[in-house]
Amino acid sequence: MTTYTTRMLILGSGPAGLSAAIYGARAGMKPILVQGIQPGGQLMTTTDVENYPGFADVIQGPWLMEQMQKQAGHVGTQLMYDTVVEVDLTRRPFRLIGDGGDVYEGDVLVIATGAQAKWLGLDSEDALKGKGVSACATCDGFFYRGKKVAVIGGGNTAVEEALYLTNHSPDVTLIHRRDSLRAERILQERLFAHKGVTVLWNKEVDQFVDGGGTAGLVAIDLIDTVTGERSRLDTEGGFVAIGHHPATELFRGHLALDDDHYIWTETGSTRTSVPGVFACGDVMDKVYRQAVTAAGTGCMAALDAERFLAEMEFEMAEAAE
Repeated sequence: MTTYTTRMLILGSGPAGLSAAIYGARAGMKPILVQGIQPGGQLMTTTDVENYPGFADVIQGPWLMEQMQKQAGHVGTQLMYDTVVEVDLTRRPFRLIGDGGDVYEGDVLVIATGAQAKWLGLDSEDALKGKGVSACATCDGFFYRGKKVAVIGGGNTAVEEALYLTNHSPDVTLIHRRDSLRAERILQERLFAHKGVTVLWNKEVDQFVDGGGTAGLVAIDLIDTVTGERSRLDTEGGFVAIGHHPATELFRGHLALDDDHYIWTETGSTRTSVPGVFACGDVMDKVYRQAVTAAGTGCMAALDAERFLAEMEFEMAEAAE
């Protein structure tokens, strides 16, 4: 068992965590970043990335994360491959314990563990991810310009994604397994008023249909949840919008979480309910959930952490006089 100590400890290695590491390293805090179970975050499973600023051509998600990892290491971040199984936030330095027994201690902690989209769990869904099936309309909707698309879900996320897709597609279908939506009333009113959106009630996805070869998704097979009747909807894009799981299990009982289990942060900052602990990226952001916004909050977390340490050191110096 080895103990690693640092001024800035970061958990999570997506755009948020790596951006925090880059800024923290440049501020001289010699951060240690524990990469977790999925180094690189959700972008490691994303192929074409067309909306990250600075790249005129389409880039690959894994390539972008590889470049961010190299940049973080180049400026002085120590990247650790470990899975944290226990945390102690009751005192500083904060402690993280890996599954092999190694201990990581930091004067400040930046949490960037992200969130995972919920999926339907179908074999056909898994086979067609990135080939017509997506969980992010704002990420991938642009690729379906002028095409027929469908959104699966009935909450705020599903309605928002259906409305967003009308910017690209003249034919959007919302598929919901019940006879009423769970989305906020104002969103429902906007949806029902839009002529480019059709709602299919009491329908459940049976499978996503592969057209074979390079065709990708060509249709969605549905089952009526009331009658059991089967039907097929021809479509080239299927967007699963049934929510997200923020990766906050480690911090339940240690940090304040909101009603959806995202880490609570002070408005306009990345400060959490525990002084010296900061959260950034999708683990605290359930609204935007974009790589660029995650990177932005990672920068914010590093700056907030740097200021916190500076204030603590100033107070300690004053107390010693």
